[in-house]
Amino acid sequence: MAEIRPRRSVLYMPGSNARALEKARTLPTDTLIFDLEDAVAPEAKETARAQVIAALEAGGFGPRERVVRINAIDTPWGEADLGAVAKAAPDAILVPKVSSAEAIAAIGLRLRRLGLSETTTLWAMIETPLAILNVADIASTALDADTRLECFVLGTNDLAKETRARLVPGRAPMLPWLMTTLAAARAYDLDVIDGVYNDLADESGFKAECEQGRDLGFDGKTLIHPNQIAIANEIFAPSSEEIARAKIIAQAFERPENANKGAIAIEGRMVERLHADMARRTLALAEAISASAANFE
Repeated sequence: MAEIRPRRSVLYMPGSNARALEKARTLPTDTLIFDLEDAVAPEAKETARAQVIAALEAGGFGPRERVVRINAIDTPWGEADLGAVAKAAPDAILVPKVSSAEAIAAIGLRLRRLGLSETTTLWAMIETPLAILNVADIASTALDADTRLECFVLGTNDLAKETRARLVPGRAPMLPWLMTTLAAARAYDLDVIDGVYNDLADESGFKAECEQGRDLGFDGKTLIHPNQIAIANEIFAPSSEEIARAKIIAQAFERPENANKGAIAIEGRMVERLHADMARRTLALAEAISASAANFE
């Protein structure tokens, strides 16, 4: 099993806000997205870029995954963003407005020419109608090592804008797009992060949408405020009951008498070997979360 990195809480931090960048070093979020795109006004783009690069070079973010969302390459700031961020070598670069496999391949080629660190991966925003129609082809570029593609991030606000679908409780208009993106991601072993929840005052609504995202299969949720971190961390982590059940299943299949069995009875229920694989992943995720939490202390 590949190493699992928890991405329960993925917090956007505006690159133009120096105070927020400093505070990011103290927040219990799994992942930080330093945003040079939507959260930054045009007149502040260059300042934001300089501040994010300085923050990355200063370090001090502990176990938090560091991701930078650049501006789209076809904007006046995109190429400069890519060059500067590549030199700073964050954990990942998040590319917005990805709508085709060719776009990912082109970014991968640029990054190779820039001499990007081998430790930096590529994330892609899925936020346009064309991206949804092409999402399987986009995900398939992960087979090309040069793209470094590792994760999809849903841009549900942009999808709502472009499609005119309404953002309603339960997200019925978007469920086909969410699941299509998730299926494409899993087909090529990519992580996939759910979109943001806009109403900061509606804690119950946010919790319900986190639970929905978890049940759909997302790895975590993008956040717009630190107050959302604790709920996302709790909901996208295995519960104590799930961990206990996973231990029982994994241990049962490890017994010598079950080594060659495809299915066994556990506590009156038939459990297949695929459930053992799922149980081992649950335990690995719980262990990774525990190790990350220890590094926060």
